[in-house]
Amino acid sequence: MSETRQLPLDLPVVERRGREDWIVSDANRAATELVDRWPDWPSDVVLVVGPVGSGKSHLAQLLAERAGAAVVAAADLARLDPLALAARPAVVVEDADGTVDETALFHLLNATRQAGSSLMITTPRPLADWGLALPDLVSRLRAATPVALAEPDDALLEALIAKLFADRQTVVDPAVVAYLARRMERSFAVARELVAALDREALAVKAPVGRAVAARVLARGFGRDPHDDQLDEDPEE
Repeated sequence: MSETRQLPLDLPVVERRGREDWIVSDANRAATELVDRWPDWPSDVVLVVGPVGSGKSHLAQLLAERAGAAVVAAADLARLDPLALAARPAVVVEDADGTVDETALFHLLNATRQAGSSLMITTPRPLADWGLALPDLVSRLRAATPVALAEPDDALLEALIAKLFADRQTVVDPAVVAYLARRMERSFAVARELVAALDREALAVKAPVGRAVAARVLARGFGRDPHDDQLDEDPEE
């Protein structure tokens, strides 16, 4: 018998970004320890490099909570007053890359240094890939303390999937979470897309996110065919 589908509503998702919601593993331990030890940093500028969805914005929020940091988008730097930003104990510039206004970023670097405040810059791309043209800016950024956020290990991936479902107020059996983690592409971005797709599918067929729903959605391009790696039990709701 075919399933009855309904058009799922796009409900708002509230992503929790408190300290208690931050999942620590080997993939982000160095960055976590850096935030936790503020203001005792090895340099006044930290460059956090990590793939999309790896938790850079969550990390920025953690520094905001700990240090009273101002959090700004790199795209907004040119219209912001660097002296006003540097008056805060710390500043986070999010999503910087080769498109950043180099003069604005250089002014902020100078302002934070003069004020004695800390600067964290997050980016999805290594500094060498930015293609910066301002030599003084390149020199200053090369002197920053680099810290990497790696793609998730097994423990972090399962914990992340569970958290993403919890953010959607969706309860999923831990066995199904483990099933997903073993079969999906190992990526923060894919985890977010997969959980959103599973939530939509479950709403459409009016069923919980069980193994059958998980297998169908995984087969749509989120990982290898789940039937290539059978579990002890066949997928069932």
